[in-house]
This record gives sequence, C-alpha cells and structure tokens, in this order.
Amino acid sequence: MTKNQAFIIARFIVVLFSVLALCWVAAWVFKISYPFWIAALLVWMFYPLVRFIRSKIHLPNGLAVFVVLLISLAVLGGAITGLVFLIIWGVKSLSKILPELIQSTTGQAQDFFNNSILPIWQRLGEFMNVFSSEQQSALQESISSMGTRLASSIAEIGSGLVNGLTQLFVIVPSFLLAFLFVFIGFYFIGKDWEKLLGKVNTKMPNSVWDKAKSFRNILRYRVWGLIRAQILLMFIASIIVFIGLLILGTEHTLAIAIVVGAAEILPYLGSGTILGPWAVYMFFTGDIGMGIGLAILYGVTAGVRQAIEPKILSSSMNLDALAVLISLFVGLQLFGMVGVFLGPIILVIFIILKDIGVVRDLMNFIKFGFKEEPASVKERRK
Repeated sequence: MTKNQAFIIARFIVVLFSVLALCWVAAWVFKISYPFWIAALLVWMFYPLVRFIRSKIHLPNGLAVFVVLLISLAVLGGAITGLVFLIIWGVKSLSKILPELIQSTTGQAQDFFNNSILPIWQRLGEFMNVFSSEQQSALQESISSMGTRLASSIAEIGSGLVNGLTQLFVIVPSFLLAFLFVFIGFYFIGKDWEKLLGKVNTKMPNSVWDKAKSFRNILRYRVWGLIRAQILLMFIASIIVFIGLLILGTEHTLAIAIVVGAAEILPYLGSGTILGPWAVYMFFTGDIGMGIGLAILYGVTAGVRQAIEPKILSSSMNLDALAVLISLFVGLQLFGMVGVFLGPIILVIFIILKDIGVVRDLMNFIKFGFKEEPASVKERRK
C-alpha cells in the first residue's frame, strides 16, 4: 500500500464517521425540538403564499403570516370536520344494519358449528375409543396443552391490543401539545423568516449558501412532486374501487371508494386494510361470490399500485424508476413499514446532494484531500 492510498482510506473513514455522527446529532436534535423544525419546514413551503398576500393586499409580514396560518387552520379544520361527518354517517349507516348483521352472523356461526365442528368432535370421540386408556390420556393431555397454548396466544394478543390503546391515549395529549407548538412556531418563525435567512446568510460562506439555496429549490420541487404522486395514487385507487364496487352492486359505493383511496397513503397495505378484512368476512358469512369479488378487486388495486407507483414517483420527482423501486425495497428491509416512506426520502436527499455537487466535493476530498489555495490568495494574505 502506498502512502497516497493510505491517506485515501483515512480520509474515507473520516468522511464516513463524520456523516454518521452528523446523522446521529441531527436525529437527536430533531427528537427534542421537532415541532419547531416542522414549523420551519411549513414556513419554508408556504412562504411564497405569505409573500403573495403581502404584495397583493399590502399587509405587514406578521399579519400576512397570521392570515396564512388562519387559512391553514380553516383547511385543516374543514378536513377534520369532513372526516368526522363521514365517520358519523358511516356509524349511522352501520347501526341500521348491525342488528340484522349480528343475528345473521350468529346463526351462520351456529350452523357452522353444528354442521362442521360438532361432527368432527363426535368422530374424534369415536376415534379415541380405539385407543387404550393410557393412549387416550396422552392424547387428551396433548389436546389440553394445545388449548392452553391457544388461550395464552389469545391472551397475549388481547394484552397487546390493550397496551396499544393505552399508549395511544398517552400519545394523544403529547401530540396535541406538539401540534400547538407547531402552529405557534409557524407564526413566530414566519414573522421573522427573512431576518433569520439574512442572519444565516451572513454567517455562511458564499459557496455553502449557494449550495443551500440550490438544495432548497430542488427539494421544494421534489417534495411537491411526492405529494402530487401520492394524491394521484389515491385518486387512481378510488376510481378502481368505485368501478369494482359498482360492478359488485354494493351500497354506499362512493363513500367506500373515497375511504379506500385515503387508505392508499399506507404503503403496501393501502386498500388491503379495508378490502382484505371485508373479503374474509364475506367468506365467513357464506357470501362466497362477494368475497371472491372483493378479493379480485383488492388484487387488481394492489397490482395496479405496485405497477405504477415507481413510475409515478419517478416522473413526479424526476427520478429513475429503478432507483425508486430499489429505495422502496431497501427501506422496507432496513426500517420496516416506515422505511417505505424513508427510502424514497433518503434517495431524494442523496440525489439532490449529488446534483448540487456535495457528493462530488466529498469524493474529490477523499481522492485528493484539501484544495491548495491559489498563489494569488496567499500573496494577498501576506
């Protein structure tokens, strides 16, 4: 190994550990102050609207930020109100058919027990008479052990559900408090946004500031591209489900299609969170035709999503479709379901850093080290 190769390896290790340390510090800082970072991100995204209101209506900057905040609250409140009314309407519709549904389900479950489970139990009793008393005891102990394990598993599942609900009730107040800090932070950060940018600009070297502005512009384009892609995927899923439910002849087709389309925001699960259990229930209640139809509808929806998601993401965010597909899979393998969101985000950040020259600068540093100052600069310093 030459001296130059040793320096290249050393610089690579320094860059690697520096990047990992920076990611760890950034994650820690975000964890303890995330409402204000979210508020800053929202200000960055909506500040063009603030600037537009300020220029057209001639409002002070603080008042323009307050108007944008009120508009955001109105839109969010309208969305929440619409969702609440949709849930209330769904509960009312369900309450009308629930008694009949419970009665039919109970009757079908009893018929299933009488026609399927009870004959098996009777044949099992006849089968056990063939064995000796010792063999019968051993077989009964095995059956009892299986029942105990099944009961234990059910108890663990129930305990997990209770713990999950308990954690949910604990998280809700913290979420509401963080939500309040986000909106307060949005106002104060937005009011002084240009001053904050000016201070950051004076502290940063020009080369770093230029790269930061390029990163901001490209990130804004690709963030909106990601949002457009998700809305388009939800719209396509709603159309497919709406047509499928019309063919199957179900009631409340439009409302169900909208809810299933909204569920498409969940990666990989998507429409399966609604259509899957619905199909299983139809099979259980004896409506085999509807169950098969819902299963086919879910398969078509999931297949179309898996086929077009990489293409839509790549075209909306100006990324390579294969790279998006790889980022989805790698994110899923490394971080689970959250990784399906994180994978494309990390890919976007890496591509942006590559586009603005940060990756190239790091590679040049690893290969050649620090740049030598031009002789003219050295002469001026003397």
